Amino acid sequence: MGQLFRGVFERGGYEVICSGRYTTVTSRQIARECDIVMVAVPISATIPVIEEIAPLLNETQLLCDITSIKVEPVNAMLRSPAQVAGFHPMFGPTVSSLHKQTIIVTPARCRKEILEPVLDLFRREGAVITLTTPDEHDRMMAVVQGLMHFVTLSMAETMRRIGTSPRQTLAYMSPVYRIEMGLIGRLLAQDARLYGDLLQMNPYVGDVLHACEASVHHLREIIGSGDEEAFIRTFEQNAANFGDYCAQGMEETDTIIRTVVRG
Repeated sequence: MGQLFRGVFERGGYEVICSGRYTTVTSRQIARECDIVMVAVPISATIPVIEEIAPLLNETQLLCDITSIKVEPVNAMLRSPAQVAGFHPMFGPTVSSLHKQTIIVTPARCRKEILEPVLDLFRREGAVITLTTPDEHDRMMAVVQGLMHFVTLSMAETMRRIGTSPRQTLAYMSPVYRIEMGLIGRLLAQDARLYGDLLQMNPYVGDVLHACEASVHHLREIIGSGDEEAFIRTFEQNAANFGDYCAQGMEETDTIIRTVVRG
């Protein structure tokens, strides 16, 4: 992700200096020299890096991170004298550009004249900016990432437990099932530590997973009982909660299915 944002800033006319495990430039040098300091490291390393550079910053610099969790990193950044804003790109490093990609921004202590040029740069690259607070961000990510990844991993775990692999089901795949298998495979092809951090370090994930567990128990009871009316009632309650997104979901997934079938 650091390399992706390096390109964004360079196209915006900034001189960019990078520090990493294999560079001679250190994070402390960057903290002393740069107007904008962006921390782009794994979640578990984010706060230690922030704590290392925080004392070296001043109130004219912008300190930001691109971590998937915001409350604790932002609190750590606020212990510096710098201007502070948390960023969370809702995409991975494989995207070719910021066009139509969402970046969540959690300004914490940041003068408009320092933050706005950065947001304008992202917008010129085509990004969609969502402004929120660190706490609200983490609450939403407990659903958007925590619940989604948990359910995806649960499907993979279930298939392993019953002794079934995607290859064995190929001859039986519907387009929707194929998309689901693609999502599971995409997740499992990546770094387990990333998903472990997303699920284990967000303080709101536990409550969401507790609700998920209760939902599974409730649905299992209804299915086991054979009570058709109870099933329909629960189904319709969930459809009402989704509202007009049901129609939008049909339209969007129809487009994806047509692409999958053509492929």
